[in-house]
This record gives sequence, structure tokens and C-alpha cells, in this order.
Amino acid sequence: MGQDKALLPFLGKPLIERVINRVVSLGDELIITTNRPEKYSKFEVPLFQDLLPGFGALGGLYTALSVCHFPVMCAVACDMPFVNAGILMRSFEILEAENADVVVPKTANGFEPFHAVYRRDTCLLAIKDALQSGEKRLISWFSQVSVVIFPESELRLHDPRGLAFMNLNTREDFENAEQLAR
Repeated sequence: MGQDKALLPFLGKPLIERVINRVVSLGDELIITTNRPEKYSKFEVPLFQDLLPGFGALGGLYTALSVCHFPVMCAVACDMPFVNAGILMRSFEILEAENADVVVPKTANGFEPFHAVYRRDTCLLAIKDALQSGEKRLISWFSQVSVVIFPESELRLHDPRGLAFMNLNTREDFENAEQLAR
């Protein structure tokens, strides 16, 4: 979009503020990974630059897992205005019940790794190995850990309108999402 979408207005407030408000109740720690921390200082959330720059989203996930203080972490994208706390809470329950390392939704569009739950220590090691091998694909390391796919049959229970994984990449996406949010 030629600019930082997380800071674009969504219903009159920065999009990232909406995302924060939708997940803040899920845990005791909220962090933002960004390589432009000066733009996010007003949100009064700890900000972390990529520990290994140049690896895109996988580098950001690695950074988040590296700095988080808890053994399990939810990861969400800044451009998902309908991120769903119910899906994330249920993902955590599944992670614990199955003793999994990752619980991730999968739709017809593929995995949703930025609407997922991760066990910090095992995922951190697998991601580090992937990064050291030159990988940048976000799910390149999934074969190295125990991954449970969030049951598709449960997605509609938590997300009846099917909006949780909508991400905004164009002005038209923003306009459509705002209409849906109203």
C-alpha cells in the first residue's frame, strides 16, 4: 500500500489499535515487533526490532518468541481487524490438551500463522534452525515441531461470519472491512 497499514485509520483509529484491543485481554504480556519503533511509541506497548533483520515475517516471529516472557505465545498480524480472541483461546486449550508446539488454523487459503498459538522454547529452536538455513517462509519449520491444525469444524463456532483471517492490503480492503465492522 506504500505506507504502514497498521497505522492507517480504521473506523477513526489506527488499525493496530483495533487489533490490540481485540487481544489485550488474552494474556499478561503484549508486544509489537517492528523495525520502525518510533512510529509505535504512542501505543505504550513494548516494541522490539527484528533480532535477525532481513527475514521478513519469520524474523518477526522469531523476535517475538525470543523476547516473550511466557512459555506460550499468541501471534497475530497487525492488518487483521477481526482477529478472534475465541479462536486464540481455544487454540491455547488445544495446545495444552494435545501437548502441541503450534496450533494454527488452516483454511482453503492455507495456514494462518499470524492467528496462531506457539510454544516458545520448541518453536524458537526450530525457527532459529530454519533461519540459519536461509529460510524465510513462515511455515518452513512446521515439520520440525508438533503442529495441530485448529479444527475447521470449530472455526465457524467462534467466527460465524468468517472474518477472523481477513487481512487488509488495499484501500478497497479497508473500506470493505469498515463496512463489515459497522
